[in-house]
Amino acid sequence: MSKFNRRDFLQAGGSLVAASAIPGMLPSAFAAETVKLGLLHSLTGTIALAEASLVDAEKLAIDEINAAGGVMGKKIEAVIEDGASDWPTFAEKTKKLLQRDKVAAIVGCYTSASRKAVLPVLNQSKGLLYYPTYYEGQEEDKYVIYPSQEATQSVISAIEWMAKQQGKTFFLVGSDYIYPRTCNKIAKPTIAKAGGKTVGEEYVPLGHTEFSSIINKIKAAKPDWIYSTVVGGSNVAFYKQLKAAGLGGDKQKLLSTVVSENEIDGIGKDNAVGYYACMGYFQSIKSERNDKFVKAIKAKYGQDRVVGDPMQVAYNCVYLWKMAVEKAKSFDVDKVIAASAGLELDAPEGKIKVHASNHHVAKKVRVGRARADGQFDIVFESPVIEPNPFPKL
Repeated sequence: MSKFNRRDFLQAGGSLVAASAIPGMLPSAFAAETVKLGLLHSLTGTIALAEASLVDAEKLAIDEINAAGGVMGKKIEAVIEDGASDWPTFAEKTKKLLQRDKVAAIVGCYTSASRKAVLPVLNQSKGLLYYPTYYEGQEEDKYVIYPSQEATQSVISAIEWMAKQQGKTFFLVGSDYIYPRTCNKIAKPTIAKAGGKTVGEEYVPLGHTEFSSIINKIKAAKPDWIYSTVVGGSNVAFYKQLKAAGLGGDKQKLLSTVVSENEIDGIGKDNAVGYYACMGYFQSIKSERNDKFVKAIKAKYGQDRVVGDPMQVAYNCVYLWKMAVEKAKSFDVDKVIAASAGLELDAPEGKIKVHASNHHVAKKVRVGRARADGQFDIVFESPVIEPNPFPKL
């Protein structure tokens, strides 16, 4: 074969795909039949409790799309990287994915700190990020699509609902970074407008595990509601210590905008029962589309697997990218971004629609109460809420 060159092979009726299987011949040919998609999440570290499961949902979407023929005739090849709950690592991995791996887009990040860390790399390399986590808003980057709820969609709905449940005093507890602080900037005027009062506001470092001092302040304040934006592994300690202090879900009302079914799996069902969460999605949504999605997750990862909001949005991200590519008839980032405007997806959470200009989505949010089995009884569902990432605070 040493003298059998590319031209001879093609003239003999061969194909590029066949040639790629022959050692030493056209090693890059098969690559032309695939398109790379980066999956960048914390698989280790304190945020892994909440974030690692997103990769599973993204891989399911990729498998489904590949089984149906791929994207523009190309199979998706996942390139998975670990951000390790470390923001500089997220930036380094983003650079690798875009510059070395040449991925067409990235589905990734979880905390706002990790997202903020990768923005300069995205803009420098003109890379596209689908960000699958509920977040504080206050951002509209050219190279980011935000398919989860921004803060006004969840916080305002949650506070207004809480205030209607004979709840007029609120104690705010959050991890110390941009998401909790911005959510509380939205929550406090919303509380006041609803005729309520904020009786405490405390923050803890990421990964914090000692909540006795804050719990003592909560006991002294005797709030009707705790509004929690404590994230990641810290929730294991927070929920356990609340229960041990006699402030379990049967005694104290608490609502979180950051604890889904996946976090409850790590926190422990007994420690979370009775507490509330506000999310765009709960596994317990009754619909044919959601039933199909949940069954697919369990078929792939085991019948004990649960699905939380960020997992479902991560799954949606892959499909939104596919739809935009096919609408644009191109993998070119600028064309995919332009094609994203107005896209509608029949998602497990219900129909969502990408805003015409601000890269966020119109969607519903829901309030659920945690059950003993780790699932949520949905007690409130909002109408479709248009995104408002830059509210007047």
